[in-house]
Amino acid sequence: MPGPRVMPAAVLARIGAPKGKSQFPAPGAILRFAEKPVSFVSLFTLICFRKDQTMTLMHYIGGSEAAGTSGRAQDVFNPATGQAVTSVPLASADEVQAAVAAAKAALPGWSNTPAAKRAQVMFNFRDLIKANLDELARLISSQHGKTFDDAKGEVARGLEVVEFACGIPHALKGEYSPQVAGGVDVYSLRQPVGVVAGITPFNFPAMVPMWMFPMALACGNTFVLKPSERDPGAPMMLARLMSEAGAPDGVMNVVNGDKEAVDAILDHPDIGAISFVGSTPIGHYIYSRGTANGKRVQALCGAKNHMIIMPDADMDQAVDAAMGAAYGSAGERCMAISAVLAVGDDTADRFVQQLAPKVRALKIGQYDEPGVEMGPVITADAKARIEGYIDQGEKDGVDVVVDGRGLKLQGYEDGFFVGGTLLDRVTPDMSVYRDEIFGPVLSVLRPQSYEEARQLVIDHEYGNGTAIFTRDGDAARDFTSNVNVGMVGVNVPIPVPVAYHSFGGWKASMFGDHSIHGMEGVRFYTKLKTVTARWPSGIKEGAVFNFHSGSDTN
Repeated sequence: MPGPRVMPAAVLARIGAPKGKSQFPAPGAILRFAEKPVSFVSLFTLICFRKDQTMTLMHYIGGSEAAGTSGRAQDVFNPATGQAVTSVPLASADEVQAAVAAAKAALPGWSNTPAAKRAQVMFNFRDLIKANLDELARLISSQHGKTFDDAKGEVARGLEVVEFACGIPHALKGEYSPQVAGGVDVYSLRQPVGVVAGITPFNFPAMVPMWMFPMALACGNTFVLKPSERDPGAPMMLARLMSEAGAPDGVMNVVNGDKEAVDAILDHPDIGAISFVGSTPIGHYIYSRGTANGKRVQALCGAKNHMIIMPDADMDQAVDAAMGAAYGSAGERCMAISAVLAVGDDTADRFVQQLAPKVRALKIGQYDEPGVEMGPVITADAKARIEGYIDQGEKDGVDVVVDGRGLKLQGYEDGFFVGGTLLDRVTPDMSVYRDEIFGPVLSVLRPQSYEEARQLVIDHEYGNGTAIFTRDGDAARDFTSNVNVGMVGVNVPIPVPVAYHSFGGWKASMFGDHSIHGMEGVRFYTKLKTVTARWPSGIKEGAVFNFHSGSDTN
């Protein structure tokens, strides 16, 4: 496998890279150039922090970059500085049509490519991601704001799904039953759906697309991705890498856009299935409109993830777990812990006493600063919304133990920073408990028994993930058996399944019948066909007008 691609010296000089550096500049911005570099980054990839350079991203259709033609565009910001660093075109329905047409044209050849050869493309894709991990992580961090280590972890988790997709020949094996009746055999096939689409959120701009398109492509589908317009650089880079890995032109396409592009995807007659990750209101809209148009839809939606701490729990372990699960990635995770149910006042007091100084000591800043633990939230609107929830909680009577409102960092005064916030004595009727805040805010509730805590989890409208911290096996077994939540952790705060299991919530956290990745992903991106075969030599008696049973001899 060749090493990481390099950029020509002339191009490096034009973007101001240090002399002697033949690899990618740390977050730089080659987006469109008159001459085409030999690198896959010739298209757009790394976003520049230099305020005198604002570049424009593109779409990726039919194996090449395509400039936006709708006349509409949106700025992409560095959340740490609050400055626009690039802009992204917002696709029209015509541009979505072009991407779907490219995918449809590529479908016959790709779907008939042997699964082992498609797997080899996935192996190549895996190697390219590993070779360019740091560059992908810098791109994610520069547009999303999460720390560099967190961004690398995101890519690594997505890579696990790519590795599962490498084993697609085994996953696509059907069933075979010989001699179900006289001379009759039955076997099943899993065949691709066709052209499929993915609509992905800002909080995991690389991982969530990698939960979708590697599985879809490995199963023989072609793909149209509509990533978040807030941080579209990483998905675009992944599409180009997919082409470099050997995917034919049109197999993988990206259209950047907003609701106009989404609606065009939902209504397009040539798209057979849609995967979505995002908020519950949007997920319900996508599921309803997509299924009304005859499409298969999986919509993974919002969450309010509870963590029960029993009186017998290892409190040091529980505090450390809550710290990472609540404040990692500034709480912008659908599996973030946002509500701790500390059973009994003594348990709650010990938890808050140990957690509060850690929250106050969080090192917050831009992703590339040494030792930074938490970055900004994605937009100024997100910052205002999160602080508004804290305001309302205070009015409702919560104890604001650690207050992250109004945080200003020297040199980043315009950044979208919210400090870690810890709220105690929250009650179930408050909006800070009921709603998904999607920020670095942890609410502590004080149920007086395990049964009361469990019921709070059961009664909440969301059912994405939950966890219990305890040494009591009976309590843990009861919890895992009876709670109505899709993913459950026992002394594990964020129970995201490994790639060969499947990810999906219950209740208002998911619409659709299939979870994402693992064998559920294979089932979603394929259609089952069952064949019953009898060869002509077995027909000796003319027409037969009744069903054969398994005991029949003819």
